[in-house]
Amino acid sequence: MSIRSRILPMVAALALATPVLPSPSAQAEPPQPTANAKVSVAGEQKTSGATLRYAPTGRSWQVVLTEPGSSYLKVHFASLKLAPGDRVTVADPTGREVHTYRGNPTTASFPGDSAHTVHGKRGFAAMSVDGDTAVVTLHAAKERPNAAALNRQGFGVHIDTYFRGFTETERAAANPQPLSVCGTDARKDVVCYQSSHPTEFARSGAVARQLLNGVGHCTAWRVGNTNRMLTNFHCMESAADLRASEFQFDYQCATCGGSNPRPGTKVSGLELIKSSPLSALDYALFSVNNFASIQPFGTLYLDVREPVAGERIYIPGHGDTKPKRLSLYEESDGGAYCKIDVVSSGVNTGYRCDSSGGNSGSPVLAGSSHKVIALHHLGGCPNWGTRISLVHREIASLIDNNDGGGGPGPGRRFENTADFPVNDLATVESPITVTEVAGNAPSALRVEVNIKHTYRGDVRLDLVGPNGTTYLLKDTSSDSADDIVATYTVNAGAQAANGTWKLRVHDAYRSDTGTLDSWALQF
Repeated sequence: MSIRSRILPMVAALALATPVLPSPSAQAEPPQPTANAKVSVAGEQKTSGATLRYAPTGRSWQVVLTEPGSSYLKVHFASLKLAPGDRVTVADPTGREVHTYRGNPTTASFPGDSAHTVHGKRGFAAMSVDGDTAVVTLHAAKERPNAAALNRQGFGVHIDTYFRGFTETERAAANPQPLSVCGTDARKDVVCYQSSHPTEFARSGAVARQLLNGVGHCTAWRVGNTNRMLTNFHCMESAADLRASEFQFDYQCATCGGSNPRPGTKVSGLELIKSSPLSALDYALFSVNNFASIQPFGTLYLDVREPVAGERIYIPGHGDTKPKRLSLYEESDGGAYCKIDVVSSGVNTGYRCDSSGGNSGSPVLAGSSHKVIALHHLGGCPNWGTRISLVHREIASLIDNNDGGGGPGPGRRFENTADFPVNDLATVESPITVTEVAGNAPSALRVEVNIKHTYRGDVRLDLVGPNGTTYLLKDTSSDSADDIVATYTVNAGAQAANGTWKLRVHDAYRSDTGTLDSWALQF
């Protein structure tokens, strides 16, 4: 199947659910995925005949391509042949993004040149520039009095086509959406949560926007410690798809609700390592060129377990091809957190975290471990992700999923999701009963806390073990921010694991109150 034809909706090889009314003694079947998998249409290809030829005077010549209102331009060169020492640049008008080429990278290597993509025909494409204008300039190292001879020998630049990104209106018209925003769209720019949810914000750094063949968008992300990335198979069916893709890290707004995304860092694909088709697990594992340039954005690890009903989740991604947003709440900011609604339906797990076209390939992270428990790939409300435990079985030997001990170990997890009010000048305790854990508690017991509060500095947190030992998790302070969503580590190895553990929450001051939403112990 060609890349272009796949930009249209593809019918997932998943059976549509048939409503069945259960008998009074039977439980209803879990809902089934019914939506189609598709690559979000982001733009179109247009024909050009622009050329840049050498002239006997001057040392630079340029052509400007403009498509008013377009979100990006990506230039394809049918030919690029330069005299030694010369170069071609593709830039936005401000020079914020500049891609440099000293020759045709499909025929020779030019160290230090920018990345490129190839598209099933002669030549190559430069990396895209954000915005509606691309300035293509031929720079000569010195004047070329023999310009006529160079031109007769085929030197110079020939632009045969370019890709343009749709306007917001065009994108919406080209992408009739399945129901994937479940009620009110609660997604916000990732930077909006930099202070209130610093861990969620930090983890989103490993997530990139994929531009496929110049006209389609998905989401991809780094996995593990080596040069490995994951997205959906329906976003990358072949090595040709990878060679035609670019990946943009750090494409996110600098201010909450702003319109000032950074250009980020763009890399091209290197090797398609392993994949599973849409009819199976719908993943593609691959590597990228210039890996060192994206390492500062961090990486994600896989939480190799089954999802738990009601556990908190969140999804960073590039839905609607927009700068990176975080889906943290189901309906409204500060409301109910996203959670697992359907633990298992075939290979999938279901949730009502908002998503839309372009979110395909996004990681679904567990709030408890901040590791990936699913690979988002279908909308429909509930929306659906392939359970990462199944993906891990196939790629375990191909990635380094060792987080150095920072994540939860292989032990059991216990959680209390009952709400407890946190009132002024009062103390509340929430219990968790631990059973069937052999021996003592670990020396690095993880305590995950989710409290809504209007002044978190008022709150002191203690963990109380089964033998009465108290471990201070958080003391009162002058921190005036809202909410406590954090993970603490305590050395509880001196007492038995089994028994009743308590989270003690004390509000030390007046005027601000809250609710203990949930807490958990990871052994």
